[in-house]
Amino acid sequence: MVDCALRLLDRVGLPDLSMRRLATELDVQPSALYWHFASKQELLAAVAERILDTIPAPDAATSLADTAGSIRDALLAYRDGAEVVMSTYALRLGTRRAQDALGASLGDADQTAADAVFEFVLGHTTLLQQRMHAQSIGAVAPDAADPTAHADEVFDAGIRAFGSLSAARSPR
Repeated sequence: MVDCALRLLDRVGLPDLSMRRLATELDVQPSALYWHFASKQELLAAVAERILDTIPAPDAATSLADTAGSIRDALLAYRDGAEVVMSTYALRLGTRRAQDALGASLGDADQTAADAVFEFVLGHTTLLQQRMHAQSIGAVAPDAADPTAHADEVFDAGIRAFGSLSAARSPR
């Protein structure tokens, strides 16, 4: 069911991913889905977990840049992936897999810094995905005013800034 929801997400996007459409795709009645998930938000939490499955397990030896990059890559692998994960995070559904990995990379027992980096990655990736979608349907043309034109440099600068702040806060 989650695999089918991911395929639908890629094909139709989050706004058109409905329980009814998923049921039609699975050739079942919509009510059958509710045996597995009490609500669409619970289904989306399972989808978010699947999206984040590819990020490495928490490891202090993995750099913050590598961990944040793997989260961004996981989000970009699916249409509207960042929005799905963001909605799940906002409702505190699912696990803290991404934040735990970031926390380990920061070497920080205080998860506030990991949450801040995660929220930066979510926001950054949402911006990228919204711009990519708008360009794909012809709503905007690529131009010099594109806020995502230097996305990699902006992402790297943000992660470096978080790493510097975290290092400055750490006891010596």
